[in-house]
Order: sequence, then C-alpha cells, then structure tokens
Amino acid sequence: MQDENAQKPLLETPLAGASLAGISSAGTVPTIHPLAEALSSGNRRALAKAITLVESRRADDADKAQELLNAILPFTGKSRRIGITGVPGVGKSTFIEAFGLMLIAEGKKVAVLAIDPSSERTGGSILGDKTRMMELSRSNHSFIRPSPAGQTLGGVARRTRETMLLCEAAGFDIVLVETVGVGQSETAVASMVDFFLVLALAGAGDELQGMKRGIMELADGIAINKAEESNRAAADRAAQHIRNGLHFATPKYDDWQVPVLLCSAVERNGLEEIWKTVMQFAEGNPARITQLRRSQAVRWMREAVNDGLQRLVEREPELRILKHLLEQRVFDEALAPSSAASQFLEALEDAWRKRVE
Repeated sequence: MQDENAQKPLLETPLAGASLAGISSAGTVPTIHPLAEALSSGNRRALAKAITLVESRRADDADKAQELLNAILPFTGKSRRIGITGVPGVGKSTFIEAFGLMLIAEGKKVAVLAIDPSSERTGGSILGDKTRMMELSRSNHSFIRPSPAGQTLGGVARRTRETMLLCEAAGFDIVLVETVGVGQSETAVASMVDFFLVLALAGAGDELQGMKRGIMELADGIAINKAEESNRAAADRAAQHIRNGLHFATPKYDDWQVPVLLCSAVERNGLEEIWKTVMQFAEGNPARITQLRRSQAVRWMREAVNDGLQRLVEREPELRILKHLLEQRVFDEALAPSSAASQFLEALEDAWRKRVE
C-alpha cells in the first residue's frame, strides 16, 4: 500500500518541451515549478518575484517557497559566491560596481545582493544601494537586489542564502553579497560564501579594528580600497601593518595565506588582481569549496530548524503566553535566565509528549 505521507510531485502532465535539463523520459513526469521554469530562462521579473516569495513572512508563502527551492536545487551551485564587508565609508558600493562591471566585461553575469541597515526602532531601511550603482544597474548582465537586514545578525538579510540559490538558477555566474558593515558578527556572511573579502582604508585604524573584531580570522582576502596615487604611500603602510597582524591570527586554512591587496574602485585599478585571487583560492583546492559548501548547507539546515521551532512556539497559544510571562520575570529580575529557559523547555517537552500520545 502506498504511503500517504510520501512526497508527491507538484504536478503531473505529459512532457511538453521542458526547458530544464534532467527531464527526458516520455509519459507523465513531474513538471518544473512554473516560477522555476521562468528562472531557468533568466527572466529578471521572475527572479524578483521569486526573491519576494522566499523573503515573505506569510505562512501561506512558506510552502510555496520551499517547493520553488526544491525545484531549482539541481540547477544551483555553479556560481562564485563572494561576500564583501568593511566599515562604513570604505567604499563598498563603489567597489562592487567597479568590480561587477569588470566581471561583466569578461563575459560574466553578476548578481549583487546589497543589504541595507534597518532601523532598530521602526524596522525601516533606506535601500539605496541600487541608486549608488547606477552604471552597473543599467547593464543587461547584472541584477541588483537591495534588501533590509532586519534583525538578522551579521548584517545580512533573513533569506540571503535562498536568494543566492535563486540567482544561480537564473544563470548568474557571480553572486556578490554586500554586508551592512556596522561591526556585527561577520561570521554570518563568511558562513554562506566561498570567498570572504574585507575592504579596509588606509590611515583609518582599520587594521587594528579588524584584528580586535576577529575579521582577520574570517577573511580569505583583504583589500585596501581608495589606494589612489595620492594615497598610495599610506595604503602601502596600511597593507604592511595588516600583513604583520596576520602573523598573529589563527590561519583559516593551512594551505592559504591571506593576501593583502591594494585597489582603487574610483580609478578601477587592482580589481583584476582581486578577481585573480578569488579564482586562485577556488581552483587551487576545489575540494575545499566542496567541503565548505556542504558544511554551510548543514549549518543552514540547523538555523532553519531553530527558526522553525520559534515559529511553532508562536503558533501555540499556551507556549506563547508562557514564553512572554517568563521573559517578563527575567526582565523584572525575578527569575534567572537559565531557570526560565529550563521551565520553558520542560513545558515544550510536555506539550510535545501530549501531542505524540
């Protein structure tokens, strides 16, 4: 007898010119999710619609988003994923535009996920990165998606990982993720990209600030931006200070020495060397990228489980009320946080046991 809980295909229809590879048998076969079909052809409107779907917090959109992600999964993983961070004023947007235009000139399709800071009080976001990359945004080979960071740590949007997969399914060769760069944990970005680039400024104390925040141990490459001719000497000194500091940092990989490069996004110098460095990192040890992505996928799953548990708690009235009561007692210093957590977990376990029985 067939298991009623077995996963069923989205739709079953006779095969009729499916454009995605991997579907070639005759008769009835699962058809590709309509939005995935449009994505595979590089439809920009479909990509924007898909990103809006996966970013949605509506419960009825969650299942649709998962269906879409499962449908596109075989067509992802072929891009280079690059995270870019740096303190405000380092010129991230200017760098990304110049870097993206250089890659497009080499025949690449470039997607930029520009994360804007959100207001802690109102949740609002400026979303101005697209206006700061006007030349790049006009290219037919680019896609720029500004998204609010919200309350997510690390200066990344809530669904950045999913958005990267959508961009890959749409045929983009390079996915650049620009972070807020406000001193939050950059671990969030480093845990979802192949190469993590840190931009620094000459003479701004970035080398010492970076060491204090642990960025040195996360970076796969460091670039001193705004190294124009008039600022070259200061940029050289800053680069040497950072190289000296790297000797005291724990190496991220035994076979990779983090390079410290100079570039000028305004003059568009040094960008080719940065891209060459990214390719050397990826092609010098392909097994490292494979292992990295697999580990990132496991971490992604764990975070999704935690997010899901939070949503389940909010859906259960008794647990939601108990959670708020315990939070209030902790706020009033009437209960230790660890004790409150133990009480809540016991209630959660009891609720789960009753449901199973």
